Amino acid sequence: MKVLKGGTLIDGTGAAPVRDVAIVIRDSKVETVTTSGANTWPKDAEIIDVAGKTVLPGLIDCHDHMALHGYELARRWHLDEPGSTRSLRTARAITETLHRGYTAVRDAGGLDAGFRIAVEEGLIRGPRLYTSVAIISPIGGIGDRVAPSGHECIVPDDPALPRGVAHGIEDARNVVRTMVRAGADVIKCATTGGASSRKGHGPRDAAFTLDEMKALVDESHALGRKVMCHALGGRGLRIALEAGVDSIEHGCYLGEDPELIPMMAEKGITFVPTLLVYEYHRQSPQPHVRERSHALVADHVDAIHRALAAGVRVVAGTDAGGHGHPPNAGELPLLVKAGLTPMQALQAATGWAAECLGLQHEIGTVEKGKAADLVVVDGDPLTDIRVLEDRERITLVIKDGVVEVRR
Repeated sequence: MKVLKGGTLIDGTGAAPVRDVAIVIRDSKVETVTTSGANTWPKDAEIIDVAGKTVLPGLIDCHDHMALHGYELARRWHLDEPGSTRSLRTARAITETLHRGYTAVRDAGGLDAGFRIAVEEGLIRGPRLYTSVAIISPIGGIGDRVAPSGHECIVPDDPALPRGVAHGIEDARNVVRTMVRAGADVIKCATTGGASSRKGHGPRDAAFTLDEMKALVDESHALGRKVMCHALGGRGLRIALEAGVDSIEHGCYLGEDPELIPMMAEKGITFVPTLLVYEYHRQSPQPHVRERSHALVADHVDAIHRALAAGVRVVAGTDAGGHGHPPNAGELPLLVKAGLTPMQALQAATGWAAECLGLQHEIGTVEKGKAADLVVVDGDPLTDIRVLEDRERITLVIKDGVVEVRR
């Protein structure tokens, strides 16, 4: 038994902070949450004094790319270094993410299921990993590996990271099955280009037909997998929503069509805006990427305002990887700047994020019977949410009842 005693609890539900709490952990679960003076503890209980600090649920990033380490083609196609050093680099990023207070990460492409197994078996220390394996798109979409010259990548396929290009309706089902066979916990697809996509395939340029997307979503749901969809604007964004995806990733131009956000609210589709990646793209050496990233700012913020007002869940995701692996909590001040309150930003990385993953009954809030995933912070994130970006102020990280970090 462990008892975290004396801290101020922000439990991830949106409830007001509670001072001087005692959180009792037995094995891997939260057993009780009470006041510090309400009980006496068994002599063998490990009492952890967290007085003066803030206790939060373990943080969650709903959109990361743990195995990506740069946007250059050589890095994207794994040509720049041996597979062994690339895997070790990824393992280090996974462990560092845990050390910064993140106990769950949904990977949006590029991370093979072996890393999840490695964490589960204790080969490396890391957060709970939920991987999509590889991005699914049609020919010419963001999952189609073609160089600016028009040449396809000639590197042999890695069977742990199968190709994600779907050739029509029936093949959309087959590629979903292939990803599930490779260990995908969630299906990642793309119905538009993006800010960093090649010239001629931008944020409003569509990929996939409605029939193809319906087949993809239907097959994913039949196999018990949620669908996360890269979609920024235009016809491709509407197609994703009409097909019934579970979350929209980026969604920069959601407000352009007045029907889309109400559709998301009605269907319970989550919005993962990934603001941090556009901070990076606005400094890109490529002029077309810079231009796109600056052009979408006002629309992106407007989409977040409209989504919140309509009751759409807005959750935290960094889209890290291509721009390195900065502190995942860097997304939270940007959400606040975009209109969330500090409490809502915390929910976006805890309770609401767990709902996005379909794990709201297991993680995301500090409640009796849930997994004992906890973070102790030296400071008050409701007063200054940037405290969560400071590694040294993350003084304790507990995952499944096990102390992973103690500073």
